[in-house]
Amino acid sequence: MTAFFIATSQIKDPQKFARYGQQAASTLSEFQGELVIKGKFSEALAGTAEHDAVGVIKFPTMDALQDWYKSDNYQALIPLREEAVNMSISTYAVPA
Repeated sequence: MTAFFIATSQIKDPQKFARYGQQAASTLSEFQGELVIKGKFSEALAGTAEHDAVGVIKFPTMDALQDWYKSDNYQALIPLREEAVNMSISTYAVPA
């Protein structure tokens, strides 16, 4: 069952955010994670949005996603992430 990690971000420090993104991307391959999209917010067509950017990462399974998120390499990046952005993170599973 394919799983997606979706992060919406309010950027506090663009330089730190760029560094976080580069370092986080380097942790994905071990867990077969694939960056699907990263982009800047354009407009809300319905409802409201309070974020500046979005990132979507695809994993082959929810277990792989969870293992990546809990990995020592990714956990070590959380302090940098918290300095760089206010981030909301959600996970989604694609039913088989």
